[in-house]
Amino acid sequence: MTTTIPLNSGGHIPQLGFGTSLSRTPVESVKAALQTGYRHVDTAQMYGNETEVGEGIRASGVPREEVFITTKLNNGHHAPADVHSTFEESLQRLGFDTVELFLVHWPMPHLEIDYVDTWKAMVELRDSGRAKSIGVSNFEPEHLDRIIEATGVTPAVNQIEVHPYFANNALREYCQKLGIVVEAWSPLGKGDELGEPTILRLAEELGRTPAQVVLRWHIQRGDVVIPKSDHPERMRENADVFSFELSDAHMAAIDGLDRGEDGRRSDHPNEVGKD
Repeated sequence: MTTTIPLNSGGHIPQLGFGTSLSRTPVESVKAALQTGYRHVDTAQMYGNETEVGEGIRASGVPREEVFITTKLNNGHHAPADVHSTFEESLQRLGFDTVELFLVHWPMPHLEIDYVDTWKAMVELRDSGRAKSIGVSNFEPEHLDRIIEATGVTPAVNQIEVHPYFANNALREYCQKLGIVVEAWSPLGKGDELGEPTILRLAEELGRTPAQVVLRWHIQRGDVVIPKSDHPERMRENADVFSFELSDAHMAAIDGLDRGEDGRRSDHPNEVGKD
């Protein structure tokens, strides 16, 4: 159903994942997504739903070894000792001994705790085998440079904001140069992009939904995507993005929607956590 992308730490990550950050029914939604064919589930300490995500995985009947699980370190847990203790708590909530990927959710450069020390603790978790791969989320080039220079360990993944109105190309290209897989959170933006005339035109031309067109754009760019939905029919639609292709002209039309920094929906990573 889905393609996979190799990680610099070994193994592969499914290119299509299922996001749970806004789920109102995480147990049932994760169960339905896995039964639909998804094999990658994304959660985080910040979401407060790791217990339900674990329950949904078990309820799905899909063997644990077939599911790629990502969770993320919360912003208040950057102290090295907290990295270790809260990761253990995440495993307990999920009900599993390991996760495939553990990410630092935000760099938080304004904390007294240096995110380099946070990253060193993440490396220790990877070396323990309990987090099979480690990565980051919302890290800019200067953040990546610091942790790599300090440890010699390059993140396997950088989960960042990417969607047609904010293509984030400079950061994507920087990650690709370093061998870091780019994962797009909020790949459909806030939903208003699905009503964009260019997207609607392409969807009508291709006989696809607007969401399928946008997700296919991400897939062809080589990004991992984690669309979210609590509706099984929408899950199935979002998963059906490997049975068609966008032409070069289609891709260029969507590329042309990029608004640069004006299209960013979140705060810049250097501003998150700033007093």
